[in-house]
Formats: sequence, C-alpha cells, structure tokens
Amino acid sequence: MKDLRNALHDQILIADGAIGTLLYAHGVDHCFEAFNLTKPDEVLQVHHSYINAGADIIQTNTYSANYIKLARYGLEDQVHEINVKAVQLAKQAANKDTFVLGTIGGIRGVQKLISSQKDIVRSFKEQLFSLLLEGVDGILLETYYDLEELSTVLQIVRQETSLPIITNVTMHEPGVLENGTLLHDAFLELEQLGADVVGINCRLGPHHMIESLTPIPLLEKAYLSAFPNASLPAYENGKLVYSKHTDYFRKCAKSFRDQGVRLIGGCCGTTPDHIRALKEGIEGLEPITSKKIVDQPIIITKKENPPSQTQPSLLDKVKERPTVIVELDPPKHLEIDDFLEGVKQLGNAGVDAITLADNSLATPRISNLAMAIKMKELDVPVEPLIHLTCRDRNLIGLQAHLMGLHTLGFHNVLAITGDPTRIGGFPGASSVFDATSFELIRLMKQCNEGISFSGSSLRKKTDFKVAAAFNPNVANLEKAVKRMEKKVEHGADYFLTQPIFHHEQIVKLYRETKHIKQPIFIGIMPLVSHKNAEFLHHEVPGMRLSDEVRARMQAQTNRHDAIREGIEISKELIQTAINYFNGIYLITPFMHYQITTELTQYIQKISEQVQTN
Repeated sequence: MKDLRNALHDQILIADGAIGTLLYAHGVDHCFEAFNLTKPDEVLQVHHSYINAGADIIQTNTYSANYIKLARYGLEDQVHEINVKAVQLAKQAANKDTFVLGTIGGIRGVQKLISSQKDIVRSFKEQLFSLLLEGVDGILLETYYDLEELSTVLQIVRQETSLPIITNVTMHEPGVLENGTLLHDAFLELEQLGADVVGINCRLGPHHMIESLTPIPLLEKAYLSAFPNASLPAYENGKLVYSKHTDYFRKCAKSFRDQGVRLIGGCCGTTPDHIRALKEGIEGLEPITSKKIVDQPIIITKKENPPSQTQPSLLDKVKERPTVIVELDPPKHLEIDDFLEGVKQLGNAGVDAITLADNSLATPRISNLAMAIKMKELDVPVEPLIHLTCRDRNLIGLQAHLMGLHTLGFHNVLAITGDPTRIGGFPGASSVFDATSFELIRLMKQCNEGISFSGSSLRKKTDFKVAAAFNPNVANLEKAVKRMEKKVEHGADYFLTQPIFHHEQIVKLYRETKHIKQPIFIGIMPLVSHKNAEFLHHEVPGMRLSDEVRARMQAQTNRHDAIREGIEISKELIQTAINYFNGIYLITPFMHYQITTELTQYIQKISEQVQTN
C-alpha cells in the first residue's frame, strides 16, 4: 500500500501544477470545479498531462468546491457530487505510484468578514467528508492567507483522519503572513497542530519563496513544501499572463531542495512543462537532513514618541469632562474662506475636535486631508478628526492614505464604510468597498502594531485613535448594539452616533450601552427650518424625528424663528445627553457654524454648572 509519509521520508516528491491555468487555456473561464461534472474529459486530461510530466502527486480539482464559493455560481447544492467526481477522476488518471490529494482551498483573504468562522467551518466539513469518504491519499490545505482559518480547519482534519495533511500558507510579502506572523512561527504552530507537511503556495514566484525559506530551519516532525507561481503575472489583452520560462524552474528546483523542501509543485501559471522542469531539476538529488541557518537582519519596528501636546488628547478629555466634536464638511467648491472662518470661531469657542467628512452622501468635496492641513496652518487649538470611507479607495489606496495621515501627524480617524455612489452626484461611478468599516478598524489597529495590511513591517508604529459610527435610530436597538460590540472587538476606541431627536432614545441608548467602556459622542443636529426637518425625517437614511420636534418646527413662521427653535430643541437634547454621556457630536447644518458655536458655548456653560453643583 502506498504511504505518502514514507515516500517523503526517503525522497523529494514532485506535485502537479495549476489545474485552473490549463482549463483556462482550453477556453474555460467559469467555475473550474463544475467541470468535474460537465466536462470530465477536460479535467482527466489535465491530470494525465501532469502525471506524464513526472508528477508524483496530483490534487483533486476541488480548490473552490465548497458551499461558500460554489454559491457564487448557484452550485451550492452540488458540493458532494462535485467533490466525489473530482476524486474519481484523479484516481482514474493516477497510476500505481501516483498519490492523490484531496484539495481544499482557503476562503479568507484580507477581507476577513466575507464569511464568518462558523460558516467557514460548516462549509469546510461538508467538503472534507466528501473527499474522505471517496478515498484520497491525503488532504492538501492550500492558499490560506489567514492563519486562524488554517489552524481551525487543520484541527478538524486531524480529528477526522490519520491521513497525511499538507498545509500551505500564502503570503503577500516574503517571510511574513498578513497578520505579521513570521513564516517560521506559523510553521511551528501548524506542526504542533498535526500537519505532516507545512509550506507555502501561490502569490509569489520561486525567487521570493526561496528567500522566505532561507531562514527556516528543518522542523522536527513536519516536512517543508513549496508551490510557487510561474512568475509575477503580466496583464495582456484583458488576461493575466505568466512566464513560460521553464528552464528557470529547473534551476530553482535545486535551490528549493537546498532549503529543505521535500514536496515541490506549482501554482498559478504553472503547466506540465514547469513540472517537468522541476522533476529534471531534482534528478539524482537526495533530500537534505541538516541545514545551516545564516542569521537574517532584523527589521525593528519603532514606537515613536507621541507628539508633544499642550493639552490632553480627545480621549483623555472625554473621560474627564463633557467634550465637543463638531462636524464641519469640506466645501463642494474651491472657495474655502468661509470654512476656515468657521474653524477659527469653533476653535475659539472651545470645540475639542472638528470632523471632516470624506465625500459624504457620495458627493465630491475638497479632500478632507487638504482641509486638515489648512486647519493645522491656522494654529487653532482644535484637533482634526478625519473621516475615511471604504467606498473610494481599494486596499492599496487605504493603506497609502493612512501612512500619509500618520506622516502628517493626523491620528484621529473615523472609519466608515461609506454611502453607495448611486445616491450621490455621480451615480455611475464605481464603489470600491474592498473593506468594510469593521475591517478598516482592524487594519488600522494592525498599523498601530507596525504591521501593514499585507503583513510586512511598517518600521514604525502608527498611533491612530479610531472612531466608529453608530446609528441608534433603528427599530432593533439591541441588534445595533451588537454591531457596536463587534466594532469594539475590532479595535474601535470611541463612537459617534447619528443625530438623535428623541429624549427617550438617548436614555434608552444609555441603558443598552452601559457595559461598553468606549466613549460615545451623541449626535445633535440643529434644525434650521420645517422643510429641513421633513427632508431629514422622510428622505435621509438613519434619521428619525419625533412628532413633537416636527410640529415645533412647522409652527415657526419665519426663518429666524425656525433657526432659534432648532437651537432650542438642540439645547434640550444636549441637556438630556449630558446627564448620561460626556461626549457631544454637533453636526453643523449648511455651514451655519455660528449655530454650533453657540451650542458649544452652551455645553460649556451647563458643564460648569454641573461641576459647581
């Protein structure tokens, strides 16, 4: 009987290459796993081509054959059928010396919230049992960016079978996983959890994989594996194209062997020619049993001293006294004098921070970073709190923007998902949404540890204080608070709420959030007219005005009286809010900063009265 563990002990084995690459070359640009059922001859031919090229191991065409990924094609009810057929095809192609591995691919990438851990486990088990029941020689877990996900599913496999398990992580950057875990530490964890082979696949070509393996010693219980991409992909005529320089793979095979790799295969872009080259490259070579490690230079991540401050930070203030944040939207045009005058007046009135929206309601405004710099030039004693939306920037842009904020000394950021473009002035514009606000909060906190989104070192630690948005104007407040708790888990430092127009809602919010330690700034938006009130109530998501407030605004006969009534309503709400919360978030209506200036002064007045009493 074939024994994969014994074979790996005695020799270097060659695995197959990319299945999807060959199917794509045949004109298949769909769900590759579905062709186990609809085009089995195509899949069978791929297996034969790799075996003929010298592969000792082939994997089933099941990388994405799980419930979550098949659901994208409406095939979620065919998980078992697709996996069973895949094993049958691989075993049909295999000869007496060929090992067949049941392949299960990772689900999570940087976007960890695409699927919950619970859904991943359920989906994984269904696929695993289908592969095991059909009889494979081992399980290959490959392309796992998230070590937590891989560790979880590895434990499940180890509990269910004694078959050999190969675990391959995937890195954005050489030598480190996306959460900053060093490759060696990840290997040790996987070895401890029962993996027979630990290694890397996908994303990187041979050069960077060899570089990553150079500082890795041989492990006590597990062997090493490497499944490199053919190269970095080029983009030609709308398609990703990989290098066909197979002679390079032949030369790299010995380098992999010298790093202690016992199992070498191929990933994206590799073909039977690449596998043939690997086979030729290790011909006559024995696996190494000892390895000398050359010390690698250590990149130290520095924690910068916080900038010198003449006054406590925003979070320090709100713990001690009522603290005021004012939203002052950057202009939609290039005339900024009124905005800057508003900043001056608000700063002189004692506002603690001014928030700068990031193209709110999907409408273009002057860059809030540019306006923050202009604020800084005024030298007023008020902090900019910069909104950062996930809508307009992909992950590359988000990280670049955050590094820029840190470099310029802006550390207070409100992380929001962002309004969809269809509601704004450019409804045909693209919405990016590479991340949600939850993920952005987590990624910002990762930057605070000196780790980039990809896991590489930033060489310095950022010092972001991350605000999060909260909408209490919902039918199910308990469910909304659960979302708040989830944002706390991801690292939110404090919250800004949508405007509240009900005294009872403020009290209810206090009762539902007493267990949350992070400060909550209660949103107060002064109304300026009955028309303004009706628009907010009926047309703006997340806004709900009480009947009493709407009636009071309707009763005003002129603009001046309406504004005064709106201010009076806001003062009454502030009075209630300060009884329960230390943070007030004033939303300036239509650049009427005189209104929020007056309200700020009112807050200071009643705060002094409270302290005196």
